[in-house]
Amino acid sequence: MSELITVLYGILAFLIFAPFLQWLIKRVQLIQIIDRIPGPKSYPLIGTTYTFYGKKLHEIFYVIDERTKRYPEIHRIWTGMFPEVRISKAEYVETIIGASRHIEKSNGYRFLMDWLGEGLLTSKGERWFQHRRLITPTFHFNILDGFCDVFAEHGAVMVKCLEPFADTGKPVNVFPFIAKAALDIICETAMGVKVSAQTGGENEYVEAIYDVSALFLQRMIRPWLYSDFIFKLSKYGRKQKEVLNIIHGYTKKVIRDRKEALQRKRVTAGSEATLAEVTGDIYGAKKRLAFLDLLLQGNEKNNQLTDDDVREEVDTFMFEGHDTTSAGMSWALFLLGLHPDVQDKVHQEIDSIFAGSDRPATMKDLNEMKLLDRCLKETLRLYPSVSLFGRTLSEDVTLGGYHIPAGTLVGIHAYHVHRDERFFPDPEKFDPDRFLPENMETRHPFAYIPFSAGPRNCIGQKFALLEEKSVISSVLRKFRIRAANTREEQQINHELITRPKDGISLFLEKRN
Repeated sequence: MSELITVLYGILAFLIFAPFLQWLIKRVQLIQIIDRIPGPKSYPLIGTTYTFYGKKLHEIFYVIDERTKRYPEIHRIWTGMFPEVRISKAEYVETIIGASRHIEKSNGYRFLMDWLGEGLLTSKGERWFQHRRLITPTFHFNILDGFCDVFAEHGAVMVKCLEPFADTGKPVNVFPFIAKAALDIICETAMGVKVSAQTGGENEYVEAIYDVSALFLQRMIRPWLYSDFIFKLSKYGRKQKEVLNIIHGYTKKVIRDRKEALQRKRVTAGSEATLAEVTGDIYGAKKRLAFLDLLLQGNEKNNQLTDDDVREEVDTFMFEGHDTTSAGMSWALFLLGLHPDVQDKVHQEIDSIFAGSDRPATMKDLNEMKLLDRCLKETLRLYPSVSLFGRTLSEDVTLGGYHIPAGTLVGIHAYHVHRDERFFPDPEKFDPDRFLPENMETRHPFAYIPFSAGPRNCIGQKFALLEEKSVISSVLRKFRIRAANTREEQQINHELITRPKDGISLFLEKRN
């Protein structure tokens, strides 16, 4: 009998430990595969995250920068027990994002789910395909043309706000002015509401956006907070809940008010009236539709989106269309302020278009700003708004002779991809002529990826460039600018977006 009990205990022990043993064998095999790729020394449990310990938020970017330079093209890191492969070579980037095989974002994007839900940035599979197909028409040329008035209006307000700081001999931090102008623009184009961020006081919504971005990075560098349960109990989780209540509450209220206003107008216009006709009545003769209106209009035909779906897409557009353009415009003014020779040529281009007139810039005007367009593209090369993004491999791949198994996270360093000397000689030099047509002909298509590339490229990139051209040209029509800091002095604060640490300080001089 005792022998039978011993056998039963042995079988029970095997059943308990066999799955663990199987997991352990697979784990050891994974570690051996990943650690063939060069990278910093890794330790049990904490992986390579020790390199961030004791660092301030703005210092994290420089740790990543130094590491990527030490291991160019490809390297591996361990975030706790989770491996990730980082790449900064155009050919490797093309393998990962050039086709529709690896369209699932990396695991880190799940930390945005509480904020953005399953919007276009974070969704995957069939849901992503359906939403992308539904949203794409909202960025049609005719829609963007209608937004040009909004860009010009709020750019003019920003210029007026900056005028008291001109000719004082003292620099002014233009970043807060740009951020508020971008907020005014995105609220009106995305949701159809005027928040008057530039002329009002502090805005609770934009502060909440900054807070949740910082919280994302705090979580990314603390593997023990990867568990949703632990994170929600932490001070960071409690703070995130607080700021998300502000963000979601604001967006839900706008959607609710919009639907109610549309319903009232529909009753007045008649039950057969289309949503386009109703919103046209609200906006007036130009029938300018906000992103929210276009979503509601597109959803009328197939009823694919719930109210929560609409909220997630609007939140996503607010996030992607505010922070990124604020940073892009700030860096562009900074670089133009460092290069008076280029700035003079941009002034000449703008003057040739407007001939001293104060009229708002039209789509035609913006399309004629060829040099400014190249300046913006070169700015995004040096300071891509999103300097790092990721994918989860759907199948095994080989990069640089290294085998990388399916399910591995791959981080793409756009900041360093843009500094490949094969495609950008003297890569730290600000040279807008890199984007002359003849200089782009033979360049690798994945050597320049400020808006990502492939099937999951940024759907709003034309919107962003038009907005930036409009606002920056508004500034340069009125001012000559000079940067107060050198590039070495101007540090980067990398959270979700490549922001300038402590803003951008410029000397402003009114133009005659």
